[in-house]
Amino acid sequence: MENLQLIKKSYFNLLAIFFERENITGHHVRCLFKWGSHLGISSHDIENIGKNLTQQKFEEPADEIEKLEWVYHLVQMIYLDHVVEDEELEVATIFAERLGFQKSLVADLFKSIATAEFDKRPAADVRKEVMDLLKVQKS
Repeated sequence: MENLQLIKKSYFNLLAIFFERENITGHHVRCLFKWGSHLGISSHDIENIGKNLTQQKFEEPADEIEKLEWVYHLVQMIYLDHVVEDEELEVATIFAERLGFQKSLVADLFKSIATAEFDKRPAADVRKEVMDLLKVQKS
C-alpha cells in the first residue's frame, strides 16, 4: 500500500467527518473500526494526533489532488479484501461528498482499482486514470 502515514491521515480525517455528524449508525462505526484495524491503527497513532479521537477535527486538504487522494486511499483500503459492502460504499460516498465530489466518484474509483488489478496495469496508469476522473468531476 502507498505511504501508510498519508493513508492514516486520510483515515483520521474520515473519523473527524463522522464525529461531526449528528447521527452515526452502527454500520458506519463497524466500517470505521474495521478500517482502523486494517491500517493497524495503534495507541501510538492516536497519541500522535494529540487528542481524544472524538475531538479530532477535520483538516481541510491542501488542494483538489489531496482531496482525491484521500478518497482514493479509502477506496483502496475498502477493496483490500476484494469485497465491497453497501455500508462501505455509503461511508465512502459520504466522505467524497463532504470533500466536494459527486457521488459517482466512489464507483468510478472502485472500477479503476478493480480493473487495474485484473488487467495487471501499473500504478502509474491507475494514477493517470484517477487524475482524469478528477478533471471530469470538476467540469
